[in-house]
Amino acid sequence: MITVPESFPTPMARLRWVLRALRSPEGCPWDRDQTLASIQPCLQEECYELLSVMTGDDLPHHREELGDVLLQVLFQCDIREDAGAFGFDDVVNGLADKLIRRHPHVFGDASAADTESALRNWERIKQTEHRSVKDSALDGVPEALPALLKAQRVQHKAAKVGFDWKDADGPDAKIAEELAELRAAVASGNPAAVADEYGDVLFSLVNLARHIGVDAESALRAATDKFARRFRAVEYRVKASGRDMKSMTLEELDAVWDEVKKDAR
Repeated sequence: MITVPESFPTPMARLRWVLRALRSPEGCPWDRDQTLASIQPCLQEECYELLSVMTGDDLPHHREELGDVLLQVLFQCDIREDAGAFGFDDVVNGLADKLIRRHPHVFGDASAADTESALRNWERIKQTEHRSVKDSALDGVPEALPALLKAQRVQHKAAKVGFDWKDADGPDAKIAEELAELRAAVASGNPAAVADEYGDVLFSLVNLARHIGVDAESALRAATDKFARRFRAVEYRVKASGRDMKSMTLEELDAVWDEVKKDAR
């Protein structure tokens, strides 16, 4: 058994001690066996869990999920430190240096009267920092981003160098074109062609969303949540009526759905 010290200089020192103890030879076999590859799904899951609570009113849950994401950061730092690469302090100092460097209007002589100006400063300095390794305007888009967000980021970067529709009419017409190609692919019975054309439709929809000022990822999440709320309401009403959804026709279920939509308005 590992004895926990009675006191620590800071809460962060306590957390780092706990993690090191867990990964020590006397600690937890699971924590000790983890690698950067094995904990990648954990980071993805924890980030999504944090996103799901950060705009709500459940403050204890929000605090807990922030801690879970912080644990993933510390876990990766410890793994890298064990390999002699870098540690948590290096990450913290590097972040502080970057924030100071990219805010010359705060820590230097530059000026930024509004958010747009501040973002221009940030992007200008960022491009200077990465100029030596940048081969494409699309560089810097994380591969692991959710598909809709990744499409939006790729389109935004392409637009910054002039590769973009002038207005929403362009992507709107493109959607109609891609839908026709999708229908033709479905009619052909070629699964690969169907998947390819379906992807083109989604990509075009994201492009339209960008032009009309809609975040595609957030919009789809909201639409999914709305569907889930209404579906649960349908389940409740059907159950309250003494019936079973599986025994009802689609027309009957659709009628209940319309009632739920009407009451929601």
